[in-house]
Amino acid sequence: MLSSKSCTFLHHSPIFSAFNPNPPFFYTTNSIHRRKFHVFAAPIKENHHLHGHTSARKLQVEDFLQTVATAPEKLEALEKLHRNGEIQTINELNRLLVSLISSDEVELARKLKSSLSSLGLFPNVWTYSILVKGFCKSNATTEATSVLHEMLENGFEPNVATFTTLINSLCESGRMRDAYEVFDVMSKIGCKPTINTFNCLLKGLCYVGRIEEAYDLLGRIKKSSIKPDIYSYTAMMDGFCKVGRSNEAMELLVEAMKMKLTPNVVMYNTLFNGYFKEGKPLRGFGLLRRMRERRCRPDYISYSTLLHGLLKWGKTRAALQVYKEMVGAGYRVDERMMNTLLRGLCRLARKEKYVLGDAYNVFEEMRNGEYAIYQEAYELVVEAFCCNGIELKMERSFEVLNEMIGIGFSPKTFTFNIAIHALCRCGEADKALAVLMMMHKDRNPRGIPFNLLIDELILQGRLLAACCVYGLALKRGVVPKRKPESNSSNGIDIF
Repeated sequence: MLSSKSCTFLHHSPIFSAFNPNPPFFYTTNSIHRRKFHVFAAPIKENHHLHGHTSARKLQVEDFLQTVATAPEKLEALEKLHRNGEIQTINELNRLLVSLISSDEVELARKLKSSLSSLGLFPNVWTYSILVKGFCKSNATTEATSVLHEMLENGFEPNVATFTTLINSLCESGRMRDAYEVFDVMSKIGCKPTINTFNCLLKGLCYVGRIEEAYDLLGRIKKSSIKPDIYSYTAMMDGFCKVGRSNEAMELLVEAMKMKLTPNVVMYNTLFNGYFKEGKPLRGFGLLRRMRERRCRPDYISYSTLLHGLLKWGKTRAALQVYKEMVGAGYRVDERMMNTLLRGLCRLARKEKYVLGDAYNVFEEMRNGEYAIYQEAYELVVEAFCCNGIELKMERSFEVLNEMIGIGFSPKTFTFNIAIHALCRCGEADKALAVLMMMHKDRNPRGIPFNLLIDELILQGRLLAACCVYGLALKRGVVPKRKPESNSSNGIDIF
């Protein structure tokens, strides 16, 4: 525990003094003064080895890294490297730390750092910076902050990249108080933040829902010598869109363009997402056109976000246009959205027959593209084909129904009935009978169109078949309205 006499309070940055009412962390006054005269720590051991010995050590270190990548006994390999004295200089150790962290072996990097004293080595500024980055990479922000403390205590000045890495990691974890404390340390030691540093704070404030504070920060940045960049505006726009303020986000886009900043695809995607969440997908549809006019090429996220929003809010015609453009751009629409689009087109085809061709094309694309077609989509396709009045499509509905059953789906009674109605209307009584036979015995017989089938069979002069259907209906507890009459003209009595 440091005494109050040996501690110096870290003041806020003059530009942003109103932001952080919480006390930042402390470090000793002695360490601040010592830093001015500190020479980077050198290893206690002097390196008198020949070049061949250095090469041999390098090979052994490389063997260790290979072991780390493949073997389960990684800690034993590290201890063996330690015992054999293969790490002779702090630069060698730093290189090993970088390799371990790049391989996501942060725990081994932690062990290696704790063995510094036994190796007779002192950490230098790069050792600490590497460790801060490594701990941030593994979301160990508390340990990263401790390393920064130790770095300052030992008289080293972190550079702006190290500070920004830690601030970003803290912001991503929602630890804004700690992030501002690190920001205050920068101000105290005279390390000037960059726009990247402020962008991290902007994103962090928006992430925790402190939108007004983030907007205030953006305003302060604009008044300072550091000007916001495209990422500053994107972070703020994302914050506005997340709380249903997409109109204000759009204003920021316009402001960014007035500042001669070129909007990127991420900015537009942010607005697409905002419009989608607020139930304004058609605004996103118009934004897509303006995006192309500014020669900003939409990516997969642009199309899928907009398509999802249009489908969710029932804007099927616009969704179809986006789908066609997305496919034309070489992107594959995901399975769920394809099924949603197909269902939407089939429902729209009930009122607008011209859409049926698009529904059929989407259906064929799904079949040929190896998409899984959901049961409801199949049923709506059967309904759409049956209700359009075109004989060819009605016959096609019979094939789709067979395909659906072959996959293992059990269509609803309504789907069977609508197929029977359609097939009878176009004189396909045999196919209608086949559909009747497909229906399961446990279905409610009251919903089966026995009367329609009997009438069609009588109309075709097929009294025996009509009688069979009549008998099936009676067996199922249904008395059809029309009873097949005996045919005395040819001497055949049916009853």
